[in-house]
Amino acid sequence: MARCEVCGNDYGMSFEVHAQGAVHVFDCFSCAIHRMAPICEHCRVQVIGQGVEVQGHWYCGAHCARAEGRIGIVDKV
Repeated sequence: MARCEVCGNDYGMSFEVHAQGAVHVFDCFSCAIHRMAPICEHCRVQVIGQGVEVQGHWYCGAHCARAEGRIGIVDKV
């Protein structure tokens, strides 16, 4: 068993996420999202889907990127 780094639960079905040279341990996807998902710099929602990254800044979509003055950003449909 391994202890979740977010909630501290010691759970037999915990899992590891390997990202950017670090290993993270979680007991559920909710804790993984809480720790790993970037936050939209305009509306502050956690970006769980594709999102938009512009010059190192994260947004949930093109609308929020444009609202922050980023130009030429288009959502894929």
